Amino acid sequence: MPGDEGRSPLAHRFVRGALALLPRREDYSGLGRSWRQDLLAGITVGIVALPLALAFGVSSGVGAAAGLVTAIVAGLVAAVFGGSHVQVSGPTGAMVVVLAPIVASHGVPAVAVLSLMAGLILIVLGASRLGRAVAYIPWPVVEGFTAGIGIIIFLQQVPLALSVPVEHGGSTAIEAARAFGAASWPGALASIGVVTLVAVLMLALPRLHRALPASLIAIIVAALAVAVFGLDVPRLGALPESLPAPHLPPFDLAALPALAGPALAIAALAGIESLLSARVASGLTGPSGQTTGPYHPDRELVGQGLASIAAGLFGGMPATGAIARTAVNVRSGARSRLAAVTHALVLVAVVYLASGLVAQIPLAALAGVLMVTAARMVSIPVARRVLGSTRSDAIAYLLTAVITVSFDLIVAIQIGIVCAALLTLRKFARLGGVRREPIEGAAHDGDERIAVFRLDGLMFFGVAERVLQELAGVDDVEVVVLRLSQLRYLDATGAQALVEVIRELEQRGITVLVKGVRDEHLALVTRVGVISELRHHKHLFDDLDAAIEHARSHVRRAA
Repeated sequence: MPGDEGRSPLAHRFVRGALALLPRREDYSGLGRSWRQDLLAGITVGIVALPLALAFGVSSGVGAAAGLVTAIVAGLVAAVFGGSHVQVSGPTGAMVVVLAPIVASHGVPAVAVLSLMAGLILIVLGASRLGRAVAYIPWPVVEGFTAGIGIIIFLQQVPLALSVPVEHGGSTAIEAARAFGAASWPGALASIGVVTLVAVLMLALPRLHRALPASLIAIIVAALAVAVFGLDVPRLGALPESLPAPHLPPFDLAALPALAGPALAIAALAGIESLLSARVASGLTGPSGQTTGPYHPDRELVGQGLASIAAGLFGGMPATGAIARTAVNVRSGARSRLAAVTHALVLVAVVYLASGLVAQIPLAALAGVLMVTAARMVSIPVARRVLGSTRSDAIAYLLTAVITVSFDLIVAIQIGIVCAALLTLRKFARLGGVRREPIEGAAHDGDERIAVFRLDGLMFFGVAERVLQELAGVDDVEVVVLRLSQLRYLDATGAQALVEVIRELEQRGITVLVKGVRDEHLALVTRVGVISELRHHKHLFDDLDAAIEHARSHVRRAA
């Protein structure tokens, strides 16, 4: 890099790391060969994204216009600055689940402020190189989280499907049950009919041809049916005929501390969902079998942060990477960022050319789209695979799904990860243990006064207490030989357990010999004090035969 000669290695790494988070020419290296496929893929994704953007905006309580603006602005910014070449960003179902109670508590104006706050947090996380942390989220937790979100989104649509005003902030299940009691019967049957028509078309059209934009066709047919039959169902209402000018949203400095918690939750969800979507997209293949290539997780966080900030400045809502739209993008032949950029431009054309027509869409039609989308998120085959894998993974999956539906999305991920970690530690703890071995070779007088113990596998905090109890319980011997050569992993807790074992046995007059400390463990056992607890520095051995002979000499002297 020019000008790097006088720069220190630390400064050089910092500059290279910062440049890696910014757009570069290589992002469009193959554009000359793929621009036709990218344009077609972008048009396809834009058609798919239109009803979802409107539906997610309505369902979150922010409004259809905010959903559309977010899909345009955030989708364009994330396409340019994000870490994936094929990721499509915008409003998503998971973000709707988080935003609905926030809108009820803090009002719609707070959403734009939260977009700015969450975007700044994501940029800091990306600059701090924390993007790869998503790799530590177990698969059962991800699938349980996804299933829980699908259930919540489905329940959120029940009031719209019954033409009942939505009341955000309460329990989703309770609000769905309340909607049945508050519905105007038999008038609500018209809305139910619209939902049914949309669902049938969305399920049937892909069977005719996979390339058909089923959700858009279903909404158009539903809107025509409502107009032809004169059905009295709520409509989407007026949309802006142009994009608003960017501006700082009004905010009260005194209210910012109260928004800190929601902003952290939104940033965590946006980061997790975007990175998971990008990770999945990197493994997808297009129609000709081509792969999408790797993604840059830290740059993805920065790009999503900038996208949320831009959406907030235009009066939108926080955005994330959308796996469904990203998958459509890849399977439609997208190879570069031009496809996601084109998707945003298609939505811009809708705002300027067709906002009046879009305003006539029945809300029940959008509810039908989201109900089908939510049902597809709860994958029965995936659930069977997880539940049929191991008991610990099944518990993590079910616990994450139940907590997601009952409490909070971020709490669900946290508890799911903790549950999976504890169950994994329990499994690893079984790999570690202690076993008493006979002395090989010809027997000598006094060998019954010598106990040889072999420590196997893992000696960490999850198994140290059990090993401590087994070793400390030895009796009727004069010498204990601890074989550590088969110990593959040792942490500070395990080393301290050895210190306590040696100390207790020596206090009871039992000589302890240690054999086979591995090179990678020597510094740890020395610092913690395992060596210093031995009665003599010559009680540390590399050879078992030498340790046994030394133990026999102790027994002979005692006799």
